[in-house]
Amino acid sequence: MEISRIERINELARKSKTVGLTEEEKKEQAMLRKEYIAAIRMNIRSQLDNISIQEADGSITNLGEKYGNKKRH
Repeated sequence: MEISRIERINELARKSKTVGLTEEEKKEQAMLRKEYIAAIRMNIRSQLDNISIQEADGSITNLGEKYGNKKRH
């Protein structure tokens, strides 16, 4: 997510605490928050898909391939 969009989220949050938001600004804030959460979820999913664990028998299991999305190259 672009830094300018994160700054806009913060700007709207500050404004909501001081003078309040118009209906249009509330809609913009909700849309930006949804976009931010989607970006966070995508980053976390990507990290989790790249985790491998070593089993007791010594084999390596890639959790992303076992439970999540297959690795994309």
